[in-house]
Amino acid sequence: MLIQSLHIGMEVRHPQYGVGVVKALSELTADISFDDARRTIAPASSELTPAEPTAAVSELQVPLSNFIRETAHAVVEGLGLEKDETIVQGIANRWQNGTLVLRPADASVQAKEVPLETFFHKIVMIRNNLRVLEQKVNASDKLSDADKFELQQYITRCYGSLTTFNILFKKKEDQFSSGS
Repeated sequence: MLIQSLHIGMEVRHPQYGVGVVKALSELTADISFDDARRTIAPASSELTPAEPTAAVSELQVPLSNFIRETAHAVVEGLGLEKDETIVQGIANRWQNGTLVLRPADASVQAKEVPLETFFHKIVMIRNNLRVLEQKVNASDKLSDADKFELQQYITRCYGSLTTFNILFKKKEDQFSSGS
């Protein structure tokens, strides 16, 4: 592996020492922190390989997770999806431009108003994160079938608890279901 393809924070795999994280780089060597110790290794003369997926873009190698994160952030920013004035797709028409008002019982405490698009966006993010969690649980090779089943039960209960917010969704297939 070439020293130029390494960067600080990158996870690498060594045939003898296992997986480690690059902590420092010099012209010919890399200081890598493994479980047992920090070691100085010459990547060009070792069998060092990336321990994480990478993507080569215009001869630039970066961890795939960083590439996706930065690309997604640029797309979200470019499309203006994080702006408050943007109408969130999927919210029922009757709720667009609406406001959620949280009024405390104590009259001396000020009420809180939240744009419904912001609230809806948070609900959709919870739904999406639950779906990702569900996929990761199902795909895990480290969990037993019993553990997967138990975690799935918790995820299902979370979906069930969120059915209260189904009234906000435009399409029925986007709504929460306790049987998900």
